[in-house]
Amino acid sequence: MAHALHDWNIQILYPADFKEVLAVWEAAVRATHDFLPASAIETFKPLILNEYLHMVDLRGARSPSGALMGFLGAAEDSLEMLFLHPCYFGQGLGRALVQFAIEALGVAKVDVNEQNKGAVGFYLHLGFKVVGRSPLDAQGNPYPILHLKLS
Repeated sequence: MAHALHDWNIQILYPADFKEVLAVWEAAVRATHDFLPASAIETFKPLILNEYLHMVDLRGARSPSGALMGFLGAAEDSLEMLFLHPCYFGQGLGRALVQFAIEALGVAKVDVNEQNKGAVGFYLHLGFKVVGRSPLDAQGNPYPILHLKLS
């Protein structure tokens, strides 16, 4: 797996990268979170940019041309965010980012929107197991969250 990690060039992201991170986040959310109304996405954008990105160890993978392809944010032993630009879905980047988070950052847990079936299947495929469920998201909205842990 080390070879794949090297191929993706995973690096630390800084506040100067946040606008690009937000653009990748928005593209990914619009492609995968069809249960979220556009107004919810707009509500989340300033929170992501001004609060959430500052609260995590942020790493990203860039293309040879320097474009941000995807990123992860970890805090303690939790994967708090993982988003890929839709152009890079299905190419192994998500797996490489999660593997990096596990091996380099000590990640063992992740919360995922229950309605994001692709993400749920992705994490289950990588060896996570559902250990709990919350009927509301962290903001109190009716988007159920599954709590997963590495088995």
